[in-house]
Amino acid sequence: MRIVAALGGNALLKRGQPLTEQNQRDNVKVAAAALAPLARDHSLIITHGNGPQVGLLALEAAAFTGVEPYTLDVLNAESEGMIGYMIEQELGNILPEDVPFATILTQVEVDPGDPAFQNPTKPIGPQYTREEAESLAREHDWTVGPDNKMYRRLVASPRPKRIFEIRVVEWLVELGVVVICTGGGGIPTMLRPDGALVGVEAVIDKDWAGALLAQSLNAEVYLMLTDAEAVWENWGTSDARAIRRASPEAMGKLVFASGSMGPKVEAACDFAATTGGRAGIGALEDAADIIRGKAGTLISNDFDGIEYWPSLFHLPGL
Repeated sequence: MRIVAALGGNALLKRGQPLTEQNQRDNVKVAAAALAPLARDHSLIITHGNGPQVGLLALEAAAFTGVEPYTLDVLNAESEGMIGYMIEQELGNILPEDVPFATILTQVEVDPGDPAFQNPTKPIGPQYTREEAESLAREHDWTVGPDNKMYRRLVASPRPKRIFEIRVVEWLVELGVVVICTGGGGIPTMLRPDGALVGVEAVIDKDWAGALLAQSLNAEVYLMLTDAEAVWENWGTSDARAIRRASPEAMGKLVFASGSMGPKVEAACDFAATTGGRAGIGALEDAADIIRGKAGTLISNDFDGIEYWPSLFHLPGL
């Protein structure tokens, strides 16, 4: 079975953790342990978030005044290489020596007319107090906004249209390579009127980029792995219920937070409805069980309506 597994940013760096190399490596080790069984038994393609990492790189670039700061497309490429290196190494320390890996720097096309460029909503980088965020916004001409009780930098998050290196990824997958690609949604690029490909100051929506990757590779399963154990209906209320399985049509009638679970559910529904495959959302450590329907939330055309977990999950704080 061909599986695309997307590691959310919080699976690589937990909320509130300092952006140290050791913290990221420790979290990648946990991710590698969860993904190793999938790599042993299936054809595995890995993608990942990079919001904290690319935000830190942007701060480091801005701190050096000798040259103009590097643009987000270049910084995204840097973060793809860094995270891919860590994933390759930690998975390689678990899997047999003859399992091959490759990290592909992946250019992804976006539409210059995408409305996201007029309304930056994607948080990147570390969290700040309101005063710190407003000071940095004035200094660097940033857009900032609330992130829980803190503030973060906001950038445009356009939808992906095409993955330029998809043929290379396909060739490698057919040869049995575990491929890491489309990290952080891929490197944002667009075609100029003269046909030249150029980078864009944006961060592509990683959930939709993962869905596009899974569709383009004809994957049977698209997994989105994060720090949430399942998709919850009425999250944060006494009526909250964890969803076990659902059809795309039924899930489409529910409303989820646009800054967290909303894009994941939309991308999952689009993948399932378009390809006939299964999309799973849940906790990183439950990756193998999500595919088997023993954890998380599965979305598929094979299901009717919505089925809820009876008492397997407990909503914190209620």
